[in-house]
Amino acid sequence: MTSPHPVDARPPWPRLLMFGIQHVLIMYTGCVTVPLVFGAAAGLDTATIALLISADLLVAGIITLVQSLGLGRFAGARLPIVTGATFVAMGPMMLIAKQYGLQAVYGSMLLGGVIGIALAWPFASLVRFFPPLVTGTVLTVVGISLIGVAGGLIVGNDSKAATFAMPSHIGLAAAVLAIAVLCTVLGRGVWSQLGVLIALIAGIVIAIPMGLIKLDAVSNAAWLGAPHPFHFGAPQFPVAAVVSMTIVMAVVFAESTASLLAISEITGKPLTRGDLARGLVGDGLSAVLAGVLNSFVDTVFNQNVGAVASTRVFSRYVTAVSGALLVVLGLVPRFGALVAAVPQPVIGGVGLVLFATITVIGVETLRRAELSDRVNLTIVAVSVGVGLVPVLTPGMFTHFPSSAQILLNSGISLAAATAFTLNLVFNHTRIGEIARGTIETEEREIVSVT
Repeated sequence: MTSPHPVDARPPWPRLLMFGIQHVLIMYTGCVTVPLVFGAAAGLDTATIALLISADLLVAGIITLVQSLGLGRFAGARLPIVTGATFVAMGPMMLIAKQYGLQAVYGSMLLGGVIGIALAWPFASLVRFFPPLVTGTVLTVVGISLIGVAGGLIVGNDSKAATFAMPSHIGLAAAVLAIAVLCTVLGRGVWSQLGVLIALIAGIVIAIPMGLIKLDAVSNAAWLGAPHPFHFGAPQFPVAAVVSMTIVMAVVFAESTASLLAISEITGKPLTRGDLARGLVGDGLSAVLAGVLNSFVDTVFNQNVGAVASTRVFSRYVTAVSGALLVVLGLVPRFGALVAAVPQPVIGGVGLVLFATITVIGVETLRRAELSDRVNLTIVAVSVGVGLVPVLTPGMFTHFPSSAQILLNSGISLAAATAFTLNLVFNHTRIGEIARGTIETEEREIVSVT
């Protein structure tokens, strides 16, 4: 009897639960940050923001289940994927809220999701134009970009805050990092694979005497809380807002395509056009559910891509358990508040390992991209440079139109678009043949002179 692919294998329940919890702890902070930031920017009260968080976790859990297990032939890539709210939609949502109100925010999101579902299969036909040259470039940019996120979790994002860059926080992150490395490298079997979770638990224990565990929000949180459909009123569909959210879906598709190709690369399971299309339908479905339940557009969380790469646990049933846990957290706010109590330096410490792992996988993928070819080398160099510009130079595109900023402020999307376009021009047209012919002529002339 042929054994199933590791992606389709189902580990024993104790391992499923432990690895599922590990994924949730890794992604939780990034997931709930989106409703926190949007709620504050929109001037919402604490109770309403709590509703947004519950809806965010519920939708993330549902879509994670769909992506991991599949929804017939309609949606779901059936890969070890954890999804969560993306920051890509944040800017447009704030602008729409200011100009048209929250009913337009969620109405345009709902309709943008419907349009996204309709465009998923045509978009997926582009998968053949994502060879290792493109996917390796994007993976490298993803990993480097996320290292900055880990750093922000460790030192804080407000340089004027009294707790910014406290040596004790950096020391805590360093201890967590060291424990994760020791467990992963020196551990055997399941202990090595659970190195991240062990490091997270150890970090929580260390943080208790440091006074970094705040449980006030846990005691104040309700036990049960289901999101209310169309909480802000009947949806509205201003044309400009719908166009803006459709652009958001296109950018989310580009990021998810890169992430799905990365998961395929890591797990060794080929990604067919159908798999990619159903994965993108999942993104569109998240926008539809978000529009109804007052949540946010979801995408594949690259933090968890790093976890899959680091632990080498490829089972999609593990991430399905993560999805089920997220649904519970969305319906039981008190549990969600308990997970939220994990200090950010602890998450940042393990994040450094996970995000750097993605970078290394990107470099490994690029080894198959024939970088001895000067044209390919130039494509990678330019794409990495362009992709890291918005990451290393925040605010660079501030004076560009808001619709353009959706793409330009996303280093991952910018790198993907650049690598995809340059690969298309120089590896799928006569221009590339002419360029390589010129290079060969120059090299022959150099050899003849010497």
